[in-house]
Amino acid sequence: MDIRVYRPDELKAADRAAWTATQRAAPSYGSSQMANPFLSPEFAVAVGHGRRDARIAVIREGSPHGEPVSFFPYQRTATGVGRAIGLGLSDCQGLVHQPDFRWDAQELLAACGLAIWEFDHLAEGQTAFEPSVTETFPSPVMDVADGWDAYIGRLRKRSARGTRVRLAQERKLGQAAGEVRYVHDERDPAMLRTLMGWKSAQYRRTGRSDRFAHPWISRLVEELFHTRTESFAGLLSVLYAGGRPVAAHFGLRSEHVLSCWFTAYDAAFAKYSPGVSLHLRMARGAAEDGTAYLDLGRGQREHKDALKTRELSVSEGWVARRHPVALAHQARRAPARALRNTVVSRPELRRPADRLLKSVGRFRTWRSAS
Repeated sequence: MDIRVYRPDELKAADRAAWTATQRAAPSYGSSQMANPFLSPEFAVAVGHGRRDARIAVIREGSPHGEPVSFFPYQRTATGVGRAIGLGLSDCQGLVHQPDFRWDAQELLAACGLAIWEFDHLAEGQTAFEPSVTETFPSPVMDVADGWDAYIGRLRKRSARGTRVRLAQERKLGQAAGEVRYVHDERDPAMLRTLMGWKSAQYRRTGRSDRFAHPWISRLVEELFHTRTESFAGLLSVLYAGGRPVAAHFGLRSEHVLSCWFTAYDAAFAKYSPGVSLHLRMARGAAEDGTAYLDLGRGQREHKDALKTRELSVSEGWVARRHPVALAHQARRAPARALRNTVVSRPELRRPADRLLKSVGRFRTWRSAS
């Protein structure tokens, strides 16, 4: 096994083409998560433009001139601490590989100069990494491969009344605000800035850390918005009412998967659940585009439970070599991760935590206004 490490921009065109071809073929042998756009070369290259620590390991069988059989995108600190590329932003992580490929995790880390590699959205089927998993979580999806009518039919079987209410919300929005219009692929950069502004306000309002306060994340999203290849696109979808934008979503699309990422709405229309109406429109648009499913991402939220048709699994953990850097990193990160997972997984703890964060958000808003 020959392993060579590159910066994302150094990747040869032939290797990028092989990477994309591997992703395209993955659903045909039951590895649909490997077709996720967060595992694409386009995402890795875009992260590399904002993060100097981004790397890609290209694995070939036999000689350095052989055909690539696997691609491993990651980030690495000077001390050898590794992270899944885009950790904290990426909703699907791992090694993109051909069917039946087997690798040794320790050998891979050594070749990449890593003492440890941390992940929090590891895809299913990453055999060599699975012994290092510490916890696994559901990642709900909306199946649209059979078309919009089939998707809605599945929702009605689960909850006829709930589905009827959710579909009626858009009609109520139109009655209150004017004609509703949906754009599945909005190309106006001003609307992307509107979405980012809404999302920043939501982060502050709910007491969360504002991701768009980090310039490199804003630049990453803007670059992905402008990235278009045959197999990848940054997709901005917008719901308008009375000519005014009321909800928007930006995500990443591959040929097989629309990975949902940033959703926000105008708080003035909150009572009409515009985010849910937007996702339903996105499902119809994705079905018409030939997409197999929308990946709603890890996390327990009411709208995800209402819209999902099934669940995939993603995992978190770390692969570590016998190294003091690995021990130190685990000792520092493990307690905070365990506490977060305990709170998130238990409603009796999650709800008070959400209330506390919203109180923090109100205090932030008050301070910024005074």
